Amino acid sequence: MNFTYAALPMRVVFAPGALAKLPAEVATLGFQRVLVVCGPRQEATAKQVFAALGDHAVGLLPEAKMHVPAATAARAVALATELGADSCVAVGGGSSIGLGKAIAKELGLPVVAVPTTYAGSEMTPVWGLTADGVKNTGRNPRVLPVSVVYDPELTVSMPASLSVTSGFNAIAHAVEGLYAPDASPIVSLMAAEGARALVTALPSVAADISDISARSDALYGAWLCGAVLGATTMGLHHKLCHALGGTLGLPHAETHTVVLPHVLAFNAPFAPAATAALSQAFDTTDPARYLWDLADSLGAPGSLCELGMAFSDIDRIADVVTASPYANPRPATRAEIATLLRAAWEGALS
Repeated sequence: MNFTYAALPMRVVFAPGALAKLPAEVATLGFQRVLVVCGPRQEATAKQVFAALGDHAVGLLPEAKMHVPAATAARAVALATELGADSCVAVGGGSSIGLGKAIAKELGLPVVAVPTTYAGSEMTPVWGLTADGVKNTGRNPRVLPVSVVYDPELTVSMPASLSVTSGFNAIAHAVEGLYAPDASPIVSLMAAEGARALVTALPSVAADISDISARSDALYGAWLCGAVLGATTMGLHHKLCHALGGTLGLPHAETHTVVLPHVLAFNAPFAPAATAALSQAFDTTDPARYLWDLADSLGAPGSLCELGMAFSDIDRIADVVTASPYANPRPATRAEIATLLRAAWEGALS
């Protein structure tokens, strides 16, 4: 056995009602001038956060958008500078936390994340910015949140459809982590357990969006899957989703949901250990088909066509994906990527 595993330094507060502990968390960290950022959908919660922080809150910016447009990031950085902020609290999903990371990347301000979805961005040092139709990503330790406050009650505002696709987004982190070139036994344990927790919880979440027990299990799974993403190198799946989102503006979680079974089926013959781990976690002999059937049973979108992608975009995305190298257990030619995209566009799992 030979591996390297670097634990990421952060605090985690996890409990139903944990949002009430946020002011004490901010005080413990010594922050005095906090900028609160969120997307429009989380503005009501962010206003609660702002009020709870009292004199320590100096601004609220409810402008986070999918894939973190560079112009939005620039406005957030300018506001943080203008207000003399010494920290940032990001309330919401990947878009909000991504905006907080953009501020951290430019100004070095520490971020406290308050997730309201299962995106997992809060557990990673990965940042992303989109400009001129291209989404660029990178890793920088300064964007890793210093603390994460997980409150399952905050995820109740997610409708069932978004809860399902957000959960599949998290599962994708675990799947790629299992066959990443820098995977380790620790990562593999987190990946299998995180994926298991999510596929077990999502049917209950979809059936009753107010089920706090199921929401807690799903958020626990998302935490583990996000930690896997933070510890490993992304492969073909994330490369495809970043291209589809950054270039075409497709919705993030839904795109992950559609693409994941196709990429897993493509890679499975070249990743036997990962396939075995997922088979055990899902209690199946075909993890890709299992995820496909589960998504369908929970009413998730099944094709890129449904998400607004035109058939003529297949070649364009295949070119973007093959333009730069990425890690993947199975080498993929441009023709193979185009074939995979065509299947995902049609909604037909081979």
